[in-house]
Amino acid sequence: MVLLTVLAVVFGGTVTTPAVVWGALCGISQAFGVWWFYAALAAGPISVVSPLTAILVAGVPVGVGVALGERPSVVAYAGIVVALLAVVLVSREAEGEADRPHRFTKQVAWMTVGSGLAFGLNFVLIDQAPVEARLWPLVFARVSASVLVVLIALASANLVVPRGVPLKLALAAGVLDTIANVAMLLALQVSLLSLTGVLISLYPAGTVALAMLVLKEHVTRWQAVGMVLALAAVAMIAAG
Repeated sequence: MVLLTVLAVVFGGTVTTPAVVWGALCGISQAFGVWWFYAALAAGPISVVSPLTAILVAGVPVGVGVALGERPSVVAYAGIVVALLAVVLVSREAEGEADRPHRFTKQVAWMTVGSGLAFGLNFVLIDQAPVEARLWPLVFARVSASVLVVLIALASANLVVPRGVPLKLALAAGVLDTIANVAMLLALQVSLLSLTGVLISLYPAGTVALAMLVLKEHVTRWQAVGMVLALAAVAMIAAG
């Protein structure tokens, strides 16, 4: 929130009611998306929760974009289909995760669907913010998300100030999150929602690649196939 505010002041922009409203709604959707996603992962099977969430995150902006009149080319449409398949494959659990005793209950199902819709709506809502506001909608998104998360943490007695390594990791994550949000907004401002949203939803491929390089984690055969399909999808959507 601090970094985004500094950047917004530097780059200027006009703060209007639509910028505040759409930004705040975006932040609320982000907060609920994160909360429900990790709650679903903690209570349910990763093999179901992660791919289902991923497909909803990718599908929502595509569906809304097409409903609003966007018409990608045939090649781009094919790329979207490949991207959706890639998201499901790279989000599959690693070996051994399927042995977890967690069940896909009705509560887990609702949290999974809710998180996928909330994350997907995040793209849709911030895409509605006026371009002349520049980075200010992101500031209001982070303010509303921060307030909501703190209130939820207080209500559930989970608010603990991090120290040491967790604090350093949180600060690093904040910097990366700022870069990602700015890149997301700029991409949405110059391209179709249906295409940009599905491309951004391919982020699990980046997570898997970093897990391989940094953490030396083993990647399943299906995840590897998904990463290849993700590269193909990017090329198809860019060409289309």
